Amino acid sequence: MTAYAVGQLRNVQINDGIVDYLQGIDATLAPFEGRFIIHGGARETLEGNPTDDLIVIAFPSKAAAQAWYASPAYQALIPLRLQGAEGDVYLMEGVGAEHRATDILDAA
Repeated sequence: MTAYAVGQLRNVQINDGIVDYLQGIDATLAPFEGRFIIHGGARETLEGNPTDDLIVIAFPSKAAAQAWYASPAYQALIPLRLQGAEGDVYLMEGVGAEHRATDILDAA
């Protein structure tokens, strides 16, 4: 099942750390088949007042996502990201094509 690394970053400052982070992250994704789905970009707000930049990276499985995050190559980049951004980063499993909204009621 596809899994996603989600970052909700705020107070992003483009500085040397962020530049180095951006220049290095693609190479850390490749061994784990990670690819960007959402990486900041223009936003059309429909409800609320979002202030975070949203980043979503897809992986073929939760194990691949966990291995990427724990990899020495990515761990070395985290301090660079923290030089110019704060926020939340987490992993989430996706759902299959047959998923329906009421399926979460069965899990409750």
